[in-house]
Amino acid sequence: MSSSQQKNTIEKILSIDIGGSSIKACMLNIDGQVLSEYTKLPTPEESTPEAVLEVIKMLAATMGQFDAISVGFPGYVRFGIVETAPNLAKKSWKHIPFAQLISDTFQKPVRLINDADQQGLGVVDGEGFEIVITLGTGMGTALLYDGQLLPHLELAHFPVSKDKDYDDYVGDRAFDKIGKKEWNERVQRVIDIYKTVFNYDRLYIGGGNAKELDFDLDDNIRLVNNRVGIKGGAKLWASEDQYQIRTIYPTA
Repeated sequence: MSSSQQKNTIEKILSIDIGGSSIKACMLNIDGQVLSEYTKLPTPEESTPEAVLEVIKMLAATMGQFDAISVGFPGYVRFGIVETAPNLAKKSWKHIPFAQLISDTFQKPVRLINDADQQGLGVVDGEGFEIVITLGTGMGTALLYDGQLLPHLELAHFPVSKDKDYDDYVGDRAFDKIGKKEWNERVQRVIDIYKTVFNYDRLYIGGGNAKELDFDLDDNIRLVNNRVGIKGGAKLWASEDQYQIRTIYPTA
């Protein structure tokens, strides 16, 4: 099926955003218009694939009928298979065909990508080199050029100091340990590093802790919220960019 044919057959999309602290959902049309309430439930404390799927089922039960499912996942995803999940029950998420599990559960086609990538599709202008950072349980990143996703890199797991990666440096645990003032100083340092390394056209900062930023941002840096980012679930189906975005269909 071509992307144009596929687009014409999809009217309602269940868009899911899985986070370390909560799992969010809403219904979208193919143009990204929100058709339902934005709903969230806590991420299970023991966040195994089975437990996360149960929460998705509870959220879906409140949404009515849908034609396809988009899922943003906090880890490395390739062709619908979760390879890492550092901020969930990570030992349970090694090479898990999670898109297939969801598709078989709901008997609907599924597209599953990294959560920051999904948010990036929802918030970027689509011109030039744009980066999305999400500040939450950990730090997520997405790279896009002219609105197209670039190969996903788990930049949060690059070292930023001798003993810390970016997740350790500006994630929830760091915020709770060092407090708001020093955390903001760390985020400023991360932005300075990204300016030097990437020379981006625009940087977007989202995630639950973005609201804690208290310093002036450059003109080409924007704060975005998760409710806007989850609209990337529609772009995921409208886009012809297939890099690491494989449609998974029910097996039975």
